[in-house]
This record gives sequence, C-alpha cells and structure tokens, in this order.
Amino acid sequence: MRLVLWAAVLVSAAACGADQSRKEPAVTAPDSITVTSSAFRDGETIPRKYTCDGEGVAPPLTWKQIPANAAALAVVVDDPDAPRGTFTHWVVLDLEATAATLAEGGVPPGVKQAKNSGGKTGYYGPCPPSGTHHYRFTVYALSGPTGLPNGADVGEALEAIDGKSIARGRLTAVYARQ
Repeated sequence: MRLVLWAAVLVSAAACGADQSRKEPAVTAPDSITVTSSAFRDGETIPRKYTCDGEGVAPPLTWKQIPANAAALAVVVDDPDAPRGTFTHWVVLDLEATAATLAEGGVPPGVKQAKNSGGKTGYYGPCPPSGTHHYRFTVYALSGPTGLPNGADVGEALEAIDGKSIARGRLTAVYARQ
C-alpha cells in the first residue's frame, strides 16, 4: 500500500512540473537586434512594478536593427534559473515587422499571445521562489508569421518561433524577492 501511495506521489509531482520546463528557441540566426527598456538596463534589477510583488504589468520594450527581410516579430520572456528548467513568462506572436516597441502593460490590439509556463495567456511577472533569477527579454525576427491563435500552447509557440527565426536580440535583467 505504501509503495502504491509513494508511486502516486511521484507521478503527481512529475506532472506538476511538466508544463513548466521549456527550452528557448534554438536560434542559429545572428544576434543582430538591439533590445532596450526605459524601465531598466541590461544586467540591472527589474523594478518591482513589473513583478508578482508589484503590479505585474509588462515593462516597455524597444528594439532596432530588424533585418529588412523580416516578415513578423515575436517576443519571449523567460527565466533560465527556474528550479525545474526554463520558465516562459510571456510569448508575443506575429507582431508586424515594422513594430519597434511594446508599450508598458501589454500588446497592441490584434496581436496574439501564447500561454506562458503558468498555463495562462499573457505576461506573468517575475516571481522567483528563492535567490536571484535572470530574466531574458528576447525579440525574434521571423521569416513569416507563426499563424498560431491567441492562447496557443507555449511549447507549440516556441517551436514555431524556432522554425521561423532569422535574427534575435536580448535584454537580460535580474530580480530577487525581498
């Protein structure tokens, strides 16, 4: 009986973390896009406002040097330091290739977002369980739109981005809960 209960606990624990661990798109395209934010600089601490301890709104992002042959853009925010593997906090899909910013708090009307590793569609602010974590805000230039619907599965979205990426750029910041 104890063996059966122990097996059930192990299966249950494995299932809880199954959707959390995701790989970032394995882009072999050049890192030619410059990504910045007016809220923080590369390597700095993310202000509380943009985390689970604050308002939990997405920070403003700006980018430049998108390749001329880009047909769409995607944005992925992830935490490679999460205990069970990379946790994807936000996936924005099929932005127009001419876009150069995302305003604080979200996406323009009509732009699609995939589910995050928490299972919800939209931005999930940094909320590390312990220690200091790194958060990567990556902009991908795509050869074409992913064509995925709003609320697409995070794994499916990352695969689609991987398959269409021609360039990327990254802004990395840190956050630790007080």
